Amino acid sequence: MHDRPFRSALYIPGSKDRALDKARGLPVDAILFDLEDAVSPDAKVEARATLASALEQGGYGPRFKVVRINGLDTEWGSDDAAAVAAMDCDAVLLPKVNSTADVDALAALIPDLPIWAMMETPRGILNAASIAAHPRMAGFVLGTNDLAKDLNARGRAAMVTSLQLCLLAAKAAGIVALDGVYNAFKDEDGLRAECTEGRDMGFDGKTLIHPAQVAVTNAAFGPSDDEIDLARRQIEAFDVAEAEGQGVAVVDGRIVENLHIVTARATLAKADAIAALETS
Repeated sequence: MHDRPFRSALYIPGSKDRALDKARGLPVDAILFDLEDAVSPDAKVEARATLASALEQGGYGPRFKVVRINGLDTEWGSDDAAAVAAMDCDAVLLPKVNSTADVDALAALIPDLPIWAMMETPRGILNAASIAAHPRMAGFVLGTNDLAKDLNARGRAAMVTSLQLCLLAAKAAGIVALDGVYNAFKDEDGLRAECTEGRDMGFDGKTLIHPAQVAVTNAAFGPSDDEIDLARRQIEAFDVAEAEGQGVAVVDGRIVENLHIVTARATLAKADAIAALETS
């Protein structure tokens, strides 16, 4: 399992020097440097060099750096992969992954870098378990806009089954799972509601299209003060119960068993990891 926070993952166009520079100071857990949708066809070749230069310059601190390439079925994909193999990044993100064959094709071009998959096609969703289990696979990113288009779906409720299938596959394989974007970047209440839903479902974090979405997302996917306090009290009460030869404890009128302590320790570990990330 991953041991670092992925509350917020912001898409940044690989072709925009100003955006690449601004990202160095944003309080995001991850940056998705985009060579695909955010870059126009006539700028894709130049974007590789622009992004490589920005990553070589550095300054992104502890932020997890993922580069999304164009699909290998496009005229840019293979050259993107070759360029990313030499970039200072933490993972490569492949769009429109349909099966493990797509992952194999990228793995052959990039021998060492962890691979992430955009889960955004009906076929990909149906193959989520095998894709997640691929030995090079390290993360799922839900592409809800493309998925909605392919499903001819109206609204997020129509995609719940797809989201849950990807979550089940990711959790079974122990890889990161990031929820899709919220398009109305000025709608803070709507974003908060969707973040809460995604967090309650089990996503590790959410992908973002605008820096204005970062604060809401970080708060939603990080443990609250109340959750941290409860976790500490659960651990303390359970330790006392064990010392007295008991297998369960009671906190706030609720039974606390060992499985709750596993969750409590994970909550505290996440809080510590976030604190370390934000002070790095």
